[in-house]
Amino acid sequence: MFEDKSIGVVVPAFNEEKLIGRVLETMPSMVDRIIVVDDASKDGTAQVVERYALSDKRILLLRHAENQGVGGAIASGYARAVEEGIDIVVVMAGDAQMDPADLPNLVRPIARGEVDYAKGNRLFSGESWKMIPHYRYMGNALLSLLTKIASGYWHIADSQTGYSAISSEALGKIDLTRIYKHYGMPNDILIKLNCINARVRDIPVRPVYNIGEKSGIRLRKVIPTLSLLLLKGFFIRLLRKYVILDFHPLVFFYTLGLLITPVGFLLGVTLFIYRLMGHGVAVTSALFAAFLVISGLQLLFFAMWFDMEYNKNLR
Repeated sequence: MFEDKSIGVVVPAFNEEKLIGRVLETMPSMVDRIIVVDDASKDGTAQVVERYALSDKRILLLRHAENQGVGGAIASGYARAVEEGIDIVVVMAGDAQMDPADLPNLVRPIARGEVDYAKGNRLFSGESWKMIPHYRYMGNALLSLLTKIASGYWHIADSQTGYSAISSEALGKIDLTRIYKHYGMPNDILIKLNCINARVRDIPVRPVYNIGEKSGIRLRKVIPTLSLLLLKGFFIRLLRKYVILDFHPLVFFYTLGLLITPVGFLLGVTLFIYRLMGHGVAVTSALFAAFLVISGLQLLFFAMWFDMEYNKNLR
């Protein structure tokens, strides 16, 4: 318990027999329930968890017959936590990369009713650049920027960290069967939370690396895949939040901006190539292309500003 709230921790695990024991051993006493979801591991992860469960009755093992991805494992853990009536549900990875000492800071604002969802942010630390592999840091920065635009939570950063806590009330408003099942789950849930006007806060956490973990993330595959996920989620959020639930003119700004800007850019590139080929280009044509690009960008910036203003209280 923490401030009279029951605390559950969901631990998604896939082939984590070497590190899952460390996660279970260091779990704070304030945690009432530990739900380990073995996502069809091919090693001895389940056996290790079962051994720890003999001495720690808080531990519950759920096993997937087929691999569903980290998002699918978290969704299964969330569903079980809802069934058990747990007040606050935390996600901690099975590879021991999340410091249990940060857990009280994550759950505190939820326990006090200040926010609905708290997520870890490894970038607050000045040591992050040194501790996080640089290629992952840069990929994280790009995806965090795209997630700000797609989710409407312009104040959040480090969108890829899975260390988070959520209230049972917020979980009850989300369709857990539609959560993205792979590495984009933290991005996807932010979009879904914004659609229900959930309050979200970044909490500084300490990054943990070089303890024997093996990352399954390949940025060359993840960035294009998540970019498409975020683009789809962006349009779904605009439709649900600013058309169906509460009409807002920023939809027009975004729509016109997204149409005009690429048209102006393509026209400008075409004229530039045409000029390089030795053909003459009318000044009015060049000015028209510049006008379209500038107008389109202004519309997009206004739309973003409207979005920031509309969501400024969700923190």
